[in-house]
Parts: sequence; C-alpha cells; structure tokens
Amino acid sequence: MYIIIVGAGDIGTPLIDIATRSGNEVVVIERDTRKADEIASGYDCLVLDADATVKATLDDAGADRADAIISTTDQDATNVMVCLLATEFDVPGITSVVHNAEHMNLFRQIGVNTIENPQQLIAGYLYRAVSRPAIVDYMEVGDEAEVFEITVTDDAPIAGTTLTEAGDADLLPDDALIVAIERESRTKPLTPRGDTRIEANDLLTVYSATGAEPGVTEIFGHHGEQPA
Repeated sequence: MYIIIVGAGDIGTPLIDIATRSGNEVVVIERDTRKADEIASGYDCLVLDADATVKATLDDAGADRADAIISTTDQDATNVMVCLLATEFDVPGITSVVHNAEHMNLFRQIGVNTIENPQQLIAGYLYRAVSRPAIVDYMEVGDEAEVFEITVTDDAPIAGTTLTEAGDADLLPDDALIVAIERESRTKPLTPRGDTRIEANDLLTVYSATGAEPGVTEIFGHHGEQPA
C-alpha cells in the first residue's frame, strides 16, 4: 500500500515502524525538522519536512495516488484539516487520532475512521493488566461484551473436559463461547467442536457477553480477578 502518515510523535513513530517493516510505500509529513531528520535517517520512507495542513504538501506527498492517509498529531484541529484535504484527493482510507471526544462527531461527518484518545486507551489497557492479570489480551465489543485470551490452569474446572461435557455440567455460561484454542503441541490454532477436550496450559480465545468477569475467569482456573 501507499500510505501517508502525518506526524512523527509518540503515535506516529511506532506506526511508521510497523508500516515500513510490513513493506508498504510510506511517506511521512512532519513539520518539526528534528523529528523529520530522525525518521529520515531511521526508516525506509520519504519524509517531507512541511505543513500537512497545506494542500500543496499533500500534493507533494502523492495524495492523489495514496491508498491511505493517517493523521496522528496531538492537535485535533490539525488532524481535521488534514482529513478534509485528504477528501479532496479522494484518498480511499482516511484515519485520524481524536484526542477530544467532543470533536468525534466532526470527524464522523467528514467520513473519517477514528481512534479516540489513544492515551486513554493505553491507560485503560494498563489498568486491566493490573486488575486482571490472567487476561492475555482482550477486545471490547459494545458496552459489556469482550473477546479475550486466557490460559487454562492445571486445576481449572474446565481442564480435562470436552466442550460437550462442559456444557452438560453448566461450566460455561450460555453467553460465553470458546472460539479458538492454541496448544503448544500444535502449530495452528484448534477450531473448537463438541468433542474437543480442553487441556491445561491451553490458550483460549473466549467471547463473553458479560466480559471477563470473575464468574467466567474462574472456569479457567483464575480466581480473584477483578472486573475493570
């Protein structure tokens, strides 16, 4: 893909790293000369030391042939302007960081994909890592539901049972579903079926309509987890 990334700060720099390592053609726009020089010397990409809110800059960056533009600056006003200009170039994928929730509707009116307040997302993730250490990774679905990863302990109630047996014993709530199993002895994840037996040390991907609450995590052998 041809990707234009605006901003080389705390969010933009890791994004540049990922995008370039994935083999994309990347153009970075950064108005801070020092940061622009650091990116130019550290990554395989074209760097423009310029103002992305000027249409000519996006033109120089090749916005007319870009597959995506991602604005990552710490100023919502700058990000809005960049996105507005990107629509004039008919860029297929326009994404922006939004720091103030009150500005979200403005971005949506433009038709921009948004990432709201990344600092808040990071803070929430760190808090959950402390309050729910058993959860390896998670994704919120709506207001309460979550998809999360959790490892089965040796003494877990579900360890050694098949999914059918677990269902017959009412171990799993009706609104919880095991959707994938990673096992050290296998190179690919297992797709769970009724006769699939859950083993200790399995890494499970679980959907729960009520989230990773203690009543759910205890099934996999993790006690005392506090809901975030």
